[in-house]
Amino acid sequence: MDIKSTKNYLYWLFCQFELITCSYLMEPWEKVLFYTFNTTVLAMVAYTAYIFFPVHISTAFQFSPCPQHSSSVYRVTAQLCSHPH
Repeated sequence: MDIKSTKNYLYWLFCQFELITCSYLMEPWEKVLFYTFNTTVLAMVAYTAYIFFPVHISTAFQFSPCPQHSSSVYRVTAQLCSHPH
């Protein structure tokens, strides 16, 4: 894929976005507000996912029924996990 076809493809995607959101009907100042709002929401979602998902995933693994570390609880839990239910 060369640069010209990539440029045309990106332009086509942008036209599709404008058609789907009906933003081609907006005045320029409305487009600025619309795109600013959408970009801000997208950035906040990405930031939230980057910050909070690892914390939630590590917390979920702490409550795993079969922990992977050695402790007194591990021996009891390993015996429970080794027997099929």
